[in-house]
Order: sequence, then C-alpha cells, then structure tokens
Amino acid sequence: MSFMVKHMIGGQLKDLTGGLGEEKAEGEKSEAAAKGMTQEEFEQYQQQLAEEKIERDASFAQKKAERATVRSHFREKYRLPKSELDDVQIQAANKDVELPTELAKMIAEDNQEEEQKQSVLGQLASIQNVDVDQLKDKAQATLEDLKQSAEKCEVM
Repeated sequence: MSFMVKHMIGGQLKDLTGGLGEEKAEGEKSEAAAKGMTQEEFEQYQQQLAEEKIERDASFAQKKAERATVRSHFREKYRLPKSELDDVQIQAANKDVELPTELAKMIAEDNQEEEQKQSVLGQLASIQNVDVDQLKDKAQATLEDLKQSAEKCEVM
C-alpha cells in the first residue's frame, strides 16, 4: 500500500520540488550493479575505457599530423602559402611525422620523371618527329669516329 501512495504522490512531489534532494530508492542499484559487475570490475572497466580513449585520441592526432604533412609537402611543391594549422597539428603529434611510404614512392617517381623531362634528352623526346634512339646512335657513332681520327692524328 505504501508503494502505491509513494508512487502516486512521489511523482507529483518531485515535479513540485524540481527533483531537489533526490535520494536513491531502495529498489535502485548502483551503476556497477546495473551492468552486472562488482564495483571493482566496474572500476577496471572504466579504466580500460579511458585507456582506449587515450589510444584512439593519440592515433587520431597522428593521422591528422600525417595529413598535415602531406598538405604541407604539396604546399611546398606548388609554392603555396604555409598554413599555421598544419604546423600546429604536426607539433601536436609529439612524434616524427613522415610522409606515408606509398606517397613517398609516388613523389620519388614523379621527381625522376621531372628530372628526365628537364634533361636534354627529355626535351628532345618531347619534340615531335624526333627519334631519340636514332639520335643516341648517331652521337655514339660520331664519338667513335672522333676517337679513331684522334688515334690517327700525328700531332697528338
């Protein structure tokens, strides 16, 4: 009977008082008991959750720093203005942040291609109707002719 009275009047009293001075009812359980754990197990569980969160945050910061490194690399490559946010993210990682290996390989390949294009033979290859192999053969033949004529020269 007291349960019925408490249930009917208690809800209305809580609404009037705004829930001040709430006390746990006899039937309510602690948070650990509600999850079916002892208090010690619950504390270990909470500690494990906190450690996992720290690990996730560190991993996230590392990923952000890697992305910032990539962005800053491309800013340097294309001579764009630097971003302070990227510098802050790289420093926040507290580790040496390098370009991802796949990207570093791609960049190395691009650099090799650019060096080849900038060389004399690369420039000749870009000109239409020029056979680079034929030019190489002619150049080698000319060098051989010069060597032979130098050997025949009596002055030298």
